[in-house]
Amino acid sequence: MRTSRSTRPARPARALAGILLAASLALAGCGGADDTAGGGSAKSAADGADVAAGPGAAGGTKPAAPKTPRLAQNAVIRTASLTLQVKDVPKALDQARAAAEDAGGYVGKESTGRDADGHEHTRVVLRVPAARYDAVLAGLQGTGRLIDRTAQAEDVTDQVVDVDSRVKSQRASVDRIRALMDRATKLSDVVALEGELSSRQADLEALLAQQASLKDRTSLATITLSLSETPVRKAAGDGSPGVVDALSGGWHVFVTMLRWIVLALGAALPFAACAALLALLWLRVVRPRLPRRREPAPAMTALGPLPSARPAPEPSAERPDRD
Repeated sequence: MRTSRSTRPARPARALAGILLAASLALAGCGGADDTAGGGSAKSAADGADVAAGPGAAGGTKPAAPKTPRLAQNAVIRTASLTLQVKDVPKALDQARAAAEDAGGYVGKESTGRDADGHEHTRVVLRVPAARYDAVLAGLQGTGRLIDRTAQAEDVTDQVVDVDSRVKSQRASVDRIRALMDRATKLSDVVALEGELSSRQADLEALLAQQASLKDRTSLATITLSLSETPVRKAAGDGSPGVVDALSGGWHVFVTMLRWIVLALGAALPFAACAALLALLWLRVVRPRLPRRREPAPAMTALGPLPSARPAPEPSAERPDRD
């Protein structure tokens, strides 16, 4: 009975000694391999470190099951879009800014312009805390005439829990690789561990960026507000034109006609100037240099040149006296 009692306490010690012996053999194999094999052994040691952090690291005791992080409330991404028609766009925009800042939010993006009729329109993105989302949305809706409204809520609680858990695991993995680097003595092992550490740190940074994005979108709601100016409506009447309308229309037609005439003259002016210049060159330069025509010579006969045709003398009115 005494012998059996003395061997029972030795079983955990033997198990621990076996684990240490296996670890020393693995390190001895890493030291005897070449540089190429050393990289693979370093990675195997890194994986072995992850495994060693499991049941064997606690002396044979089973580790506690990982606890799922609990959130105080559901993680919800809230977005809304409002289109309002107001009488004064700058005044309504100032009210929207004040509402967002009073709620603890800020103005994310803003753009302002005018349409063809001169009416001003503005589009602004507001970020407000999720707890004040409903109150700010109701206050903005009461500043003008509602044209369009859309609202959306997306529950991302599972995604937030998953990302938080992966961040914790990745941080622990990076810490284990750093611990192995502190104990590594061979250059090939250090190089391999540095590559593994860079890869795991890149994964950790990507998870941290995803975690920050989820936190920002769940803590602050997004409201896109579009403001347009109310068009001025004319007073109702019989619709028949009066004397003033006729005079205004006639003057408009007259001005339009004059404008078209000036445009036509302006378009024809270059061609008229070219034509005048060509005519001046013809009269002043080209025409004086042209050879003149000579008169035709009288026809010749055997008796001599033919007399030129002359007009016959007119008969005298008085007849000569006869003897």
